[in-house]
Amino acid sequence: MARKKTLGLPLASRRNWIEANRLYSFRRQCRLAGLSRSVIYYEPVPESTENLLLMRLIDKQYMERPEYGNPRMTDWLHKQGYAVNHKRVARLMRTMGLQAITPGPHTSKPAPGHKIYPYLLRGVAIERVNQVWATDITYIPLQKGYMFLTAVIDWYSRYVLAWELSNTLDSTFCVSALEQSLGFGKPEVFNTDQGSQFTSEAFTKVLLGNQISISMDGRGRALDNVFTERLWWTVKYEEVYPKDYADGQSLHHGLERYFEYYNHERNHSALDKKTPAEVFFKQAA
Repeated sequence: MARKKTLGLPLASRRNWIEANRLYSFRRQCRLAGLSRSVIYYEPVPESTENLLLMRLIDKQYMERPEYGNPRMTDWLHKQGYAVNHKRVARLMRTMGLQAITPGPHTSKPAPGHKIYPYLLRGVAIERVNQVWATDITYIPLQKGYMFLTAVIDWYSRYVLAWELSNTLDSTFCVSALEQSLGFGKPEVFNTDQGSQFTSEAFTKVLLGNQISISMDGRGRALDNVFTERLWWTVKYEEVYPKDYADGQSLHHGLERYFEYYNHERNHSALDKKTPAEVFFKQAA
């Protein structure tokens, strides 16, 4: 459908047209439909009330027990009084982008044909800002749906350089966060898991074009991206779970406020009670 025709449709119809046309990227679909990408990306993915409850429970338990795969998560749900079979739990965990820390990465499997880069940080001491940056994706529950959050973090200072929300697990929002983060400079090494978003050419070409060494977590290594995992725990327990956001737009505004607080006001014991911004900008100057 041409842009002229889509512009004549109501907003809801244009959203439906985008959902139905997977031959083009979301960026191009939004342009053709005359919509801001935020209208689409911040629209929560709908799900049944029962599944949303189960997904919220799974998410909280996974934050506490990332070693839980489908069988152990199913057993845990049974103990909580939920009669669900392992196939349903497996489907929900796949939808959420969750796998146990053993044997694979947390977000997704590498896509066929994507290059996997070696892990470069085994035994490396993290001693300065811009030495290592990292990124990851996490599931975010909402009252009537869910979204995904990605962030880029400087390992030494814990400073969150950039973040983005999306209702899909394609690479677009990850690339956007990466490009934004490079406004602060660039790291020596950029670490990710082996998810298809991070092994995609769209993502790796940005790193290679900026002469940044690429490091990818080894399968089953629980601590390769520990700083990002700690960030997710903090964001969810201090902001997402207590606020129980209704939709993507309110979530986005809430995260804007939270990450400003996290970077500039929240003291970290590991940083000698300094904020991430204090450490990052003092060393980066």
